[in-house]
Amino acid sequence: MSVLDTNDLSLAPPRISEAGVADYIALLKPRVMSLVVFTALVGMLMAPGSFHPVLAITSLICIAVGGGASGALNMWYEDDIDAKMTRTANRPIPRGRVTRPEALTFGLTLAFFSVVTLGILVNWIAAGLLAFTIFFYVVIYTMWLKRSTAQNIVIGGAAGALPPVVAWASVTGSLSVEPLLLFAIIFFWTPPHFWALALFRNDDYARAGVPMLPVVAGPDNTRLQILLYTIVLVAVAAAPWPLGYFDAIYGVASLALGAWMLVLAVRVYRNRTGSAALRASRNLFKFSILYLFALFAILLVEVAVAAAWRMIA
Repeated sequence: MSVLDTNDLSLAPPRISEAGVADYIALLKPRVMSLVVFTALVGMLMAPGSFHPVLAITSLICIAVGGGASGALNMWYEDDIDAKMTRTANRPIPRGRVTRPEALTFGLTLAFFSVVTLGILVNWIAAGLLAFTIFFYVVIYTMWLKRSTAQNIVIGGAAGALPPVVAWASVTGSLSVEPLLLFAIIFFWTPPHFWALALFRNDDYARAGVPMLPVVAGPDNTRLQILLYTIVLVAVAAAPWPLGYFDAIYGVASLALGAWMLVLAVRVYRNRTGSAALRASRNLFKFSILYLFALFAILLVEVAVAAAWRMIA
């Protein structure tokens, strides 16, 4: 290479980012963020005491932005995995729309401002929990567990279960049994939900070298684990009713939804080959989303009914 060529390279203009607004929104994992916001809203409305609407909105925005920051940092670190998987190959970094440094800067900036804003405007207990949630998802789950153990989604599920706890703390400045019950429901919901996905995306995870349970232990063992965790989930989700923390509306609905969740898990366990196995795992994955949404929606109904009753009384 000539001196002129070398100078030409050194004088070459820096790469201009091709990212648009849609690409940065995609980095936030908006579908995951919507579930984060919804479960946080339930935790917030269930909390005792009054909370100024401006602070409530601020808290929800900070929790949402913190969740989005986690998603962006996850995509920054996992660009090599995303590029190998059909499900994630169209994300902004593998497509070349956003560079890794851009995603890192974006994620860190959102994480910093979401935590600091929540701390200054609401309270530092909630901010500390939000910071821990982001740290757990990015460092413990993404950087360590996901590539090292088949139990990645079991332990890592704690991060996704924390938003209602953060929201409760934003109202009360403390913790209580109720948000921990919400945490437990999401925590035990996570393994059957993601393992059902992993069953019909097994080739994707194997190609990317991710030790998801079907890759490491095999589909049949995964089906058994899905069934066992679903049994525990149904019990944990129903327990707050007899314990006196949630009312009968929730209790009955929880049992009905749990019964169907269990039926689908049994179908996954029994159907092990061909299109029937694929259909069973897909059906469980899809219903599990509805299951969690419906449980938390019913809790919102209970909160609304209780508030209306207090107004009448």
